[in-house]
Amino acid sequence: MATDALDISRTRSLDRLLKAQSVAIVGASPTRGALGNSVLLNLERHGFAGNIHLINPKRDEIAGRPCLKSVEELPMGVDAAVLAIPGAAVLDTVRALAARGVGAAVIFSAGFAEGGEEGLAAQREVAAIAAEHNMVIEGPNCLGMVNYVDGIPLTFVETPALRLGDKPGIGIVSQSGAMAVVLGTTLMSKDLGISISVSTGNEAASGVEDYVEYLLDDPNTQVIGMIVEQFRKPARFLALAAKARAAGKPIILLHPGKSSAARESAATHTGAMAGDYAVMRAKVERAGVVLVDNLEELGDVLDLALRSGPIPAGGTALLTESGAFKALALDLCEALSLELPAMAARTAARMRAAIPDFIAVSNPMDLTAQALVDPDLYRRTLEPLLDDPTYGSVILGIIQTDEATSRMKFLPIIEAIRTLKPGKPVIFAGLDEGADVPADYVRDLRALGVPYFPSPDRAFRAVAHLARLSARDFANADAAPVTAELPVGGGVIPEYRAKQLLAPLAVPFPKGGFARDAGEAKAVAAAIGYPVVLKAQAAALSHKSDAGGVILNIADDAALDAAWIRLYANVAAHAPDVALDGALVEAMGARGTELIVGARNDPEWGATILAGFGGVQAELLHDVRLLPPDLTHDAIVAELRALKSGALLDGYRGSPMLDVDAVARIIAAVGRLLLGTPAIREIDLNPVLVYPKGQGAVALDALILTNQI
Repeated sequence: MATDALDISRTRSLDRLLKAQSVAIVGASPTRGALGNSVLLNLERHGFAGNIHLINPKRDEIAGRPCLKSVEELPMGVDAAVLAIPGAAVLDTVRALAARGVGAAVIFSAGFAEGGEEGLAAQREVAAIAAEHNMVIEGPNCLGMVNYVDGIPLTFVETPALRLGDKPGIGIVSQSGAMAVVLGTTLMSKDLGISISVSTGNEAASGVEDYVEYLLDDPNTQVIGMIVEQFRKPARFLALAAKARAAGKPIILLHPGKSSAARESAATHTGAMAGDYAVMRAKVERAGVVLVDNLEELGDVLDLALRSGPIPAGGTALLTESGAFKALALDLCEALSLELPAMAARTAARMRAAIPDFIAVSNPMDLTAQALVDPDLYRRTLEPLLDDPTYGSVILGIIQTDEATSRMKFLPIIEAIRTLKPGKPVIFAGLDEGADVPADYVRDLRALGVPYFPSPDRAFRAVAHLARLSARDFANADAAPVTAELPVGGGVIPEYRAKQLLAPLAVPFPKGGFARDAGEAKAVAAAIGYPVVLKAQAAALSHKSDAGGVILNIADDAALDAAWIRLYANVAAHAPDVALDGALVEAMGARGTELIVGARNDPEWGATILAGFGGVQAELLHDVRLLPPDLTHDAIVAELRALKSGALLDGYRGSPMLDVDAVARIIAAVGRLLLGTPAIREIDLNPVLVYPKGQGAVALDALILTNQI
């Protein structure tokens, strides 16, 4: 990839690409299906009003339009050029376009960074030309872009001539061109407006961050949908995401790369070197992004976000028509952590007065088939739920069956919503996907701001995503970052020195001290009392136990003398080249519940903290959470309780409640150090023993890895 110095300038406008007033098609063709021909047909279909310049050295005209023989014949200052030419001709063409003052170029051709070293070198040259001449380059290896506000389709994919008009719009930013098209098709099928759709491809000289920044200032874009395989400028994206959250423009992101196979695919598909998915997830969610798992969820959450706006963090009410479905809904919502709280007393009383005696007042509530003979039942039950502040949203889980049944249900529901003018999101979910529902009914619902989902599962998942966003605690910790003075040279800081750095931050360790010989060791033992543990210390000995470098339960001075000799002999036999600095002498601690706390300054995403259960649970269950380093104390506690085995922290089957607050203080201290000392690459506290509530926690071991300084 191009270096930061070659990235698109913040001050460079993307208008010459996204709002081009004049377009050149390099490689224009009269052949149907050819890329250059498809671009021209798109421009004509959309009624593009600007100048179109066709370039084909073998043609005098195409479709009645004159052709130029070369780029050199272009008038100066054309806004954008579309390159429908083989990859081998791209570099010379970009140079020629730059010489004619063309502001932007769309490169369809593949075979650049994703194709090996030669392609990567060519892509870097494209970026260099763009930087030198202040050009915007979209691609290479992309499908182009479409501006649905102004009717500017710079793509070879046949694009419906739809204008956004006065509808709210979704902006699409995708590294994959094919997925941008798929998402656009999905959104159009839902009668949703699209403002601008951009596929960035290999991002030689403009990337997803540039287009997100543009869309944040675009008045026609209310929500942004993204499909990204790798963020090349993570820090910039996180800043933009925080800005989007502050502006009330939600970003919904699909990010492939959970599996190793997906990461390898990303590398060959867009020249991306995918990073750690879990770290990315923790960071983008902290910035306010909604991360979804598949294309279906992406379309659904975009639909809900645009039509309904924010989903309050409060609970959801469900009106349905099946007792069996009530149970299914309760199961799924529990799995999604989507709350279905009971009605407030006043609401329950109003509901009781509105329904027949044989219908139970509950949430979810089964209306049975009563609405078929009493269609006003929908309005009477919806109204008290809309007035109840307990609920941030209401889902209607309706059995549709056929056109006749749909008519008997949809019409009173639509009329109820029109009459009640809900001040909170109402979502329609059909229980029987594939039922014969007249399209007019769905359009009428959507026109009233009610999303229509063909299945309740999809509705629940979409609502859960946005409800979790509203529930997130975006507050920052009050404590300031801490800058530590690190040893010169970088690398591993051994345990005794790591503890010296962490102890002033109130990270608790066992009583003890560092000893250079057996005499000093006995003095430390005398001060803290036997029994003690002896631990070999050297920067080159990160895994002491493997080398016999840890001796436990040393009972007295004589045993300590013997242990000192044995410790050095063990290490010498295992690692003869390692020279020990000495040994730590520490008090043997009481047993506790074993946790781990780790931290890392990721080279792309910055600081993150790992916390979770240790031992078997860490290795087999991977029961850990990745946390941002600046969380408040309460947010850290909430994250710890969200662990798979989190119930153990609050007492389980008679076991005592554990001192979660003490663990949270350790995590907060590590976060402060990591934020204030970016030269620290990793911190590892393993194990951390936590004791019953009020008795604290202690880190038995500590290791710090630093960058070269």
